[in-house]
Amino acid sequence: MFKQKNTKEMTIDERLNSIRAGVLGANDGILTVVGVLFSVAAATTNQFAIFIAGLADLLACALSMSSGEYASVSSQLDSEKVVVQKEKKLLKDDFDSQIQTVKDFYVERGVTENTAYKIAKELLAKKPLETVLSVKYDITLGHYMNPWSAAWSSLFSAAIGGVFPLATLILVTGKYQFIATIASTVVAVALTGFISARISNGLVKRAIIRNIIIGLVTVAIHFGIGKMF
Repeated sequence: MFKQKNTKEMTIDERLNSIRAGVLGANDGILTVVGVLFSVAAATTNQFAIFIAGLADLLACALSMSSGEYASVSSQLDSEKVVVQKEKKLLKDDFDSQIQTVKDFYVERGVTENTAYKIAKELLAKKPLETVLSVKYDITLGHYMNPWSAAWSSLFSAAIGGVFPLATLILVTGKYQFIATIASTVVAVALTGFISARISNGLVKRAIIRNIIIGLVTVAIHFGIGKMF
């Protein structure tokens, strides 16, 4: 009954959930890896030590983000299942109150009481469970957030995001090493800011600037911590 739908049948909320997990994972991967890299690089010039520290953090971050997304979305999925069972029981034991709930839903949106009552009766006669889930919880029956989709999306995005600063710091040598790493971090976090703003219909410029500031502050803090040791 609670099987997942394939990609073609996924609702916009299901797709956005995976995209959201990916964007958050990428941003976290970028910032945690660059933070560790600058902390270690400020304390030692040993390139191998810097690489191992960055790689270890990248893997830990990716797994941490993935497991966190899985646990979070699994809890949401469990809640949705509980809601479905609760509404099934209410439809069986107190059908009249469900009609009233649906009627009130349409009245609040400007429909007359008489028309709202007719709509409620017709909808509950045809698709009772689908109707109350949509009206009460904005849940589409048969479409539930997929914890595995969110987990994999976060895992790969965090790993890919962390590769930007790690690869730059390792591949670029000499006096431009840190400048190039900061530049790649700025580009990466600007990209995640752009994507997240477009997905949420937010302010693109503000999201990009905010992410860049956060990225630069992260670098500065961790570099300072590294210098202390």
